[in-house]
Amino acid sequence: MAIERCVDILLIDDDDGHALLVEESLQDAGLRNRFERARDGDEGWRWLSEAAGGTRRCPGLVLLDVSMPGLDGFEVLERIKSSAPLKHVPVIMLTSTDSPREIERCYKLGANAYVVKPVDFESLHQKVRTLGMFIQIIEVTDRAS
Repeated sequence: MAIERCVDILLIDDDDGHALLVEESLQDAGLRNRFERARDGDEGWRWLSEAAGGTRRCPGLVLLDVSMPGLDGFEVLERIKSSAPLKHVPVIMLTSTDSPREIERCYKLGANAYVVKPVDFESLHQKVRTLGMFIQIIEVTDRAS
């Protein structure tokens, strides 16, 4: 199914293997969205700051890891949700941390969803493909309204 109106997806994750698998899994799910990647929280925040300032396209979705060098996912999430031009952007935490305290913190900071990355790559691939199908449903529903 071709999506006529696609959102840009920004993945902020310091793990090269996970980032590649996430992108490939989303493509396997049928997403043809523009996909950008920031390699850590600092790079991700610079990217988003440029989008907020109008010098880059604003992403329609951010996939954000929690544990990264420099700015961690909590700080990036807090900055996104505190920025008038960015606070409407959905943020899905995509991380290996399953601590109830960290999950609760993310939701309190404004995360729209929290997805725990499984340890093995096949399970991660399946989980991200499911996430990709969900994104397609959201895009189709949004386009229909």
